Amino acid sequence: MLRTPIKHCRNCGTSVVYRIPDDGDTHNRAVCPACDTIHYENPLNVVGTVPHWGEQVLLCKRNIEPRWGKWTLPAGFMELNETTTEGAARETDEEAGAQFEMEGLFSVVSVPRVGQVHLFYRARLLSDEFKPGHETLEARLFTEAEIPWDEIAFRTVKETLQRYFEDRKRGHYGVHDIDIT
Repeated sequence: MLRTPIKHCRNCGTSVVYRIPDDGDTHNRAVCPACDTIHYENPLNVVGTVPHWGEQVLLCKRNIEPRWGKWTLPAGFMELNETTTEGAARETDEEAGAQFEMEGLFSVVSVPRVGQVHLFYRARLLSDEFKPGHETLEARLFTEAEIPWDEIAFRTVKETLQRYFEDRKRGHYGVHDIDIT
């Protein structure tokens, strides 16, 4: 995992020790020897959409690192006090400036190596005009044949897009559980 280990208790500031807690847990955790607080480290949620317009999907060209200049679906980290659909809608608005209607959950992609879970929802575009935010160089519609597959920023996006077009051909959209290990 890429995150820095916890060094100090968030409760009292004492240096933590990593050990298996005495509460029946089976994992090494950051435990405060002063106040006995157990600090759990959980995956981050990334939420986004597969915005579609007829046979096309909307992709955003990244204006930020990582993967500046690569194409992605509109997505980002979920914020506190929002639902997964609210977060996906917010990210789509911020990155693409798109008008859309949220549809169903489409893919849940687990990426344990980096401690993330990506959730993508289908979103029906209501217009083909976009007002990308500062994180996006360009927002553009692509048919499956036009997608710059070698320029897709993240494997989670590539896997989601592949399944989207497979489902589209079948005429039925499922919910896809994908593990990237």
